[in-house]
Amino acid sequence: MNRFTLNGTSYHGHGAIQAVVDEIKARGFKKAFVASDPDLVKFGVTAKVTDLLDNAGIPFTLYSNIKPNPTIENVQTGVKAFKESEADCIIAIGGGSSMDTSKAIGIIITNPEFEDVRSLEGVAPTKNPCVPIIAVPTTAGTAAEVTINYVITDVEKKRKFVCVDTHDIPVVAVVDPDMMSSMPKGLTAATGMDALTHAIEGYITLGAWELSDMFHLKAIEIIARSLRKAVENDPDGREGMALGQYIAGMGFSNVGLGADHAMAHTLSAWYDMPHGKACATLLPTIMEFNAPETGEKYREIARVMGVKGVDEMSQEEYRKAAVDAVRKLGEDVGIVMSLKGVVKEEDIPQLAKDAKADACCPGNPREISIEQIEELYRSLLV
Repeated sequence: MNRFTLNGTSYHGHGAIQAVVDEIKARGFKKAFVASDPDLVKFGVTAKVTDLLDNAGIPFTLYSNIKPNPTIENVQTGVKAFKESEADCIIAIGGGSSMDTSKAIGIIITNPEFEDVRSLEGVAPTKNPCVPIIAVPTTAGTAAEVTINYVITDVEKKRKFVCVDTHDIPVVAVVDPDMMSSMPKGLTAATGMDALTHAIEGYITLGAWELSDMFHLKAIEIIARSLRKAVENDPDGREGMALGQYIAGMGFSNVGLGADHAMAHTLSAWYDMPHGKACATLLPTIMEFNAPETGEKYREIARVMGVKGVDEMSQEEYRKAAVDAVRKLGEDVGIVMSLKGVVKEEDIPQLAKDAKADACCPGNPREISIEQIEELYRSLLV
């Protein structure tokens, strides 16, 4: 049996943020708790939504104690702030950090027995849906606005933990490419490659099936044709990435990921490496490792990424072509495929153990050992 969980409502396209006010009024919410990271507040991105609330006379409290890799402390102070605000809904504005923090806050408010945060790891037995969340992404990458997943960093234990809960999915997703237009090139590239990683890992993960394959292949196609343009802030590229990353999220949220995300989570926990950059750096190398267990799927990846003549290629050739196409896209948007200067050799044994224990690792299509993970990390130290 396969299960699929998606938002009840989503809005897409330029000007979609106008729907935030309509949804709040239609659902009878009285006050919003706006969760957004401090940089978005500083540079006026958050104001694109809060100005709408002001103009509509909708009261709100702003919470911005959110780090790029959100921590247990960010969640716990957020829970306290939400209680003090007397709000009845959350508007999450930002990338995965804002939305992941919002999901954890919303779950704990309605399921207070999990207030330690750590007990939410894995598939926690929560009983109640979280506080209603309206998610407004400002990056085209995580797709947290449509997933049942969120990731929190345990600073004390130097690890990230993944939480999977159908109770945390936002009730509304508002995917407006205009909210993403201020993203700098580097962030656009990294988050875009994260979206590509979601699509590729979701397509080859052990849990993949026909319905999820449909989403993932389309997402790969859209991202492949849109990311280069998005990095140059082309409006069509921005709109394509906003849609492509969302479609990828529709798929992987329901079937899981693999070793790339397991290893990337570990890099972020140890070195505070941006998640998208970590995923992007690892992707071609992990694809090469997984190739023997992917059947004909790399042929389809190569095809939708624009590689010509894949039907005349041998299996070895089209698998290489798929990896090469991904590596070329990453290089074209400025991703450096190396962990040199980031990972310390002496850390690798523990990094590998932590990655192996990550919740994403069991979904990898090829069985992977701690020793093999060590080798993969080392291969990127050049």
